[in-house]
Amino acid sequence: MLKVAIIGAGDIANVHIEAFQQLETLCKIVAISDIYEEKVNKKVEKYKLDCEIVTDYHKLLDRNDIDLISICLPPSLHCEVAVAFLNNGKHVLCEKPMAPTLEECDIMIEAAEKSGKKLSIITQNRFKSDIMNTKKFLETDSIGEKLFIQVNSLWWRGSNYYDLWWRGTWETEGGGCTLIHAVHHIDIMLWFMGDVEEINAVVTNKNHENSEVEDLSIVLVKFKNKAIGTLTSSLLHHGEEQKISIDCKNCTIEIPHKIVVNKQMENGYPEIDMEKIKEYEEKFKNFLPLKATEHFGQIMDMVSAIENDKAPLISGEDGRKTIEFILAVYQAAFTQKTVKFPMTSKDLFYTKDGIMSKVIKFNTKKKSVETFNDSTIPVGGTL
Repeated sequence: MLKVAIIGAGDIANVHIEAFQQLETLCKIVAISDIYEEKVNKKVEKYKLDCEIVTDYHKLLDRNDIDLISICLPPSLHCEVAVAFLNNGKHVLCEKPMAPTLEECDIMIEAAEKSGKKLSIITQNRFKSDIMNTKKFLETDSIGEKLFIQVNSLWWRGSNYYDLWWRGTWETEGGGCTLIHAVHHIDIMLWFMGDVEEINAVVTNKNHENSEVEDLSIVLVKFKNKAIGTLTSSLLHHGEEQKISIDCKNCTIEIPHKIVVNKQMENGYPEIDMEKIKEYEEKFKNFLPLKATEHFGQIMDMVSAIENDKAPLISGEDGRKTIEFILAVYQAAFTQKTVKFPMTSKDLFYTKDGIMSKVIKFNTKKKSVETFNDSTIPVGGTL
């Protein structure tokens, strides 16, 4: 049985605890760590856990009875904690985003390689049936060439959201809606479309005065397969309507799920091809739904990977690709220059010092609280 420690007792830790409890025959939570002991006590009481409570994660590093670490901390702490546990022979499952810099991502990947332990970054939306099956559908020959992808990562957050001490600064959060919210959709976009060739972008803050970072970004992407893409990330959209649309030569497929096929009339105008839509929908239905979804699905995948000594579906390298995209957005926006891929240590936005030398602080953070009272958060958005 795998012994698990959870590092960080914020809202997202609830999802991890619930997933591990569903896998009680395969693993057991033996410790939870957070600098706020009261938060850990509430988790232990809520979930009736029999585990150790620690306020300093370093006390867990040398424990021989811990196999897997689940990191539920602010992004600026991911690298430090992941590397410490990897170097001490623990497998690491880390919440998104992987880290605020490419340099930190590379340090984490190197630590995993040297230790021989597994590193996986949470991207729970891949473990949704519609998304997984859209990936399979896009790999079929019948759809034709992928031409254009449009991604709308639209959210709404009130002003209180940025009162939490680590949110809303380039130093501690590492970015705004592009890094913290669109990370889900960027991962899916790259998974669907493949490697990026270049990026141009604009970022700004329109309605969050207690935040240095952006609440709106608009990105133009050119992929190596010559497809084009756009990404709009926002914390301004009251409906939180998130959508991915992929235009292929023979059809358009969307998430939330929809397949559209047009055929042209004599004058070139469109006419819905219901017969073709039915054919594609039948093909899509042949892909079976996932038995385990979202965080539970990914955590089960990680546990299986450890037990069977195989690679998890989402690797550290996958997490890095998403961060590379996000930092290319920031570099393109703040330098007002096209960013060519791949990004390397020669890029200004590879390191934290390089990033901090060029980013614009849109506002001054004036209000800060250590923690919110118990709250619930919607996980995974509406996609």
